[in-house]
Amino acid sequence: MPKQPQELTVGQLSVRSGLPVSTLHFYEAEGLIAAERTAANHRRYPRATLRRVAIIKVAQRLGLSLSAISEALATLPSNSTPTAADWEQMARVWRADLNERIARLQTLRDDLGTCIGCGCLSVDRCALLNPDDQLSDAGPGPRNLDPL
Repeated sequence: MPKQPQELTVGQLSVRSGLPVSTLHFYEAEGLIAAERTAANHRRYPRATLRRVAIIKVAQRLGLSLSAISEALATLPSNSTPTAADWEQMARVWRADLNERIARLQTLRDDLGTCIGCGCLSVDRCALLNPDDQLSDAGPGPRNLDPL
C-alpha cells in the first residue's frame, strides 16, 4: 500500500472532507484552518487539517458560531491531529453551551403560544406583561423571549 502524502492539495482536502473548495478557502480566510504555500503559490494543507475540518462540521451542526469554533480550535496544536482528549475538552465546553441553548429553546417553545416577547399581541393573556411598553427602554425586538 502506498504511503499517504503528509500534505494535501485543496482539491484533495475537498474530496476527503466532502466540502467545496470555496468553503475551505472561507475557513482559511477565517483562520479556522491554515495552508502552507509552495514555490508556485499552491496551497498545501497538513493531513491534520482533515480532523480540524471534521470538528468544524460537527461544531456547525451544533449551531456554534464561527468565533466559538475558532476559540476551540485555538486550543489545539496547529500541525498535529487532535486527540480524543482534545475532543473531550472541546465537547465539555460545547456541552454546557448546548444545554443552555436547549433550555432557552424549551422556554421559547413553551411560551410561544402566549407571547411574541413583547410587542404585544396577547395583552389580555400575557404571562410576561409589559405595562406601558416599559420594555421599549431596553431596545428593539422581542425582549422577553431572547434575553441575549
